[in-house]
Amino acid sequence: MKKLLLMLLIASLIIVPVVSSQADSLDDKLFQVALLQSLMQGEYDGVITVKELKNYGDIGIGTFQSVNGEMIILDGEVYQALYDGSVKVAADNETVPFANVTFFDSDVTKEHVSKAAIEDLKDFLTATAKENGRNQFYMAKIKGRMSSITVRSELAQKEPYKHLDEALKKDQREFSYENIDGTVVALYCPDYMDGLNTPGWHLHFVSDNKEKGGHVLSLAVDDCTVTLDVISEFAMIVPNRESFNEKDLATDMKKAIEEVEVKTK
Repeated sequence: MKKLLLMLLIASLIIVPVVSSQADSLDDKLFQVALLQSLMQGEYDGVITVKELKNYGDIGIGTFQSVNGEMIILDGEVYQALYDGSVKVAADNETVPFANVTFFDSDVTKEHVSKAAIEDLKDFLTATAKENGRNQFYMAKIKGRMSSITVRSELAQKEPYKHLDEALKKDQREFSYENIDGTVVALYCPDYMDGLNTPGWHLHFVSDNKEKGGHVLSLAVDDCTVTLDVISEFAMIVPNRESFNEKDLATDMKKAIEEVEVKTK
């Protein structure tokens, strides 16, 4: 039954053609490339290019071909946080196997936010989301001083691709910083997205000098400004290829997703 419901949901989604679009026509819409569940199962080959992805948003998170680093999109620029801790602007012809993007609108702002742990920040963000509609999507910017933060990236994978949780056991790289200024880009998916993404918050970071960044494993924030975009539409594109179509996307990936979201080596 779960598999049938998942396939019906995928079939009913708006599949957006990869063509140039004006930003105002995509306001209030979250655009997703593939499924987190397919990425978890080793679907690491790109679906669209970075250049094409920019047509659908100026803020977001994701990854790159072969899981070659973590993606942070901020103010229309796509940054690639690499396995060695460095950050570069991603090339337009780089391909994307998974991402979530939108055009950012400032709907809710909270000033002077300080939280001692990532769980505290997520609780604060969730409470704010509930005030504005718990079943909407949210993209958030947390900008200011990170009194401490640990991020990760990973080595690019080689075929045959392992599941992501297995790959990260060997190839995850972690970097910790103190008193660093930057922006956390955070995506919130509501509970009903279980099966297409992961419910709750997913955080990526890039420093103000664009030299450090990655997927956030832990952090403490000091006097930050939090801005949220309330998003009420969702669109998705999936790859039409044999490797994707052979995957059992009804497989329960919750435990593996939880591990790659927060687990340190």
